[in-house]
Amino acid sequence: MPIAYQKKRAVLSGICTVEEAETLLAWLLKNPSREVDVTQAEHLHMAVVQALLSQSAPVTGQPVNPFFAHHVRPQLEIFPESF
Repeated sequence: MPIAYQKKRAVLSGICTVEEAETLLAWLLKNPSREVDVTQAEHLHMAVVQALLSQSAPVTGQPVNPFFAHHVRPQLEIFPESF
């Protein structure tokens, strides 16, 4: 299973496909203060990235995929409220 939902965080691992996006979004809507750990993520479908961005989810960790770590992960930082 690409996403393990725990009490205080969701752990994304391996390849997270479009099928995981809706469930992740629902979890984030239900648990807005929870964080998402991407340390074990190899690939995230853009729908999963959009779910994270839409909820300004706190994202922790650096993914194993160098492209994702360099180009996508920095975009998942929470924007300042004044932005």
